[in-house]
Amino acid sequence: MTPVPSTPERAAWLALVPALATLAYYTLPAPLQQNLWITFGPQLLAYGSLILWALLNPGWKTALRLDAHGVGPGLKWGAFVGAALGAVNLSLILLIIPTLGGDITFLRATPHAHAPIWAMFPLGIAGTGVLVELNFRGFLIGRLLTLFGDSFYGKIGAVVVSALVFAYDPFMVRVFQHLHMIAIWDGLAWGILLLRTGSLYATMAAHTVEVWILYVCLKLWFA
Repeated sequence: MTPVPSTPERAAWLALVPALATLAYYTLPAPLQQNLWITFGPQLLAYGSLILWALLNPGWKTALRLDAHGVGPGLKWGAFVGAALGAVNLSLILLIIPTLGGDITFLRATPHAHAPIWAMFPLGIAGTGVLVELNFRGFLIGRLLTLFGDSFYGKIGAVVVSALVFAYDPFMVRVFQHLHMIAIWDGLAWGILLLRTGSLYATMAAHTVEVWILYVCLKLWFA
C-alpha cells in the first residue's frame, strides 16, 4: 500500500507577524512605546497567530514538539540546562554587573517582585514558562524552520531570530531594562536544546527551573 503523504504545513508565515510587530515597535515615537497595550502588542499578536495557525493545522501538537514520548527525557535535560543557566545568570546579576557599576536595584520594583509570592512560585512561573516556550520556541522556531528549511544554516537562522525576538520583546525590555540582554543567550540555549532533544518539554522545564532559581534567590537577596 502506498503511504499517504503527510499534509503540508499551512500558514507558517504567521510566525512572522509578531516578529515584524516587535521590529515595528522600535520605529514608533517614544510616547507610543510607553502605551501598555502597544508594549504588549507583539505578544498578543503572537498568541493570536499561534491559535490561528493551530486551527489551520490538525497536526499542531506534533509540529510544536509536544508529543508525549518526549516528556521524560525532555524534563530531565531541561532541568539540567535550567539549573546551569540559573547559576550562571544569578552570578552575573548579583556579582558581575554590580562590580562593573551596573544597577540591579530596579528589580525590586518589577511586576514580578510586587506580585504575591504564592502567585509566582511555583505555579505562576511554571505557567509563564509554558506559554513563553509555546510562543518563542515551539511556534516561532518551528515555523521559521518550515520557512528557512531544515539545513544547518536554516537551523542557525531560526534559533538566532527567535532569541533576538525574545530578548527584544517590548515588555521584556520595559521591565528588565539592560538585563534583557541576558535573554539572548537564554534564547540561544533553549533553541539549541529544542533542536537537540526534539521536545518542547525540555525548553519549558529549562525556562521554569532557571526562573525559579532566579526568583527565589533574588527574593532572598533583596529581603
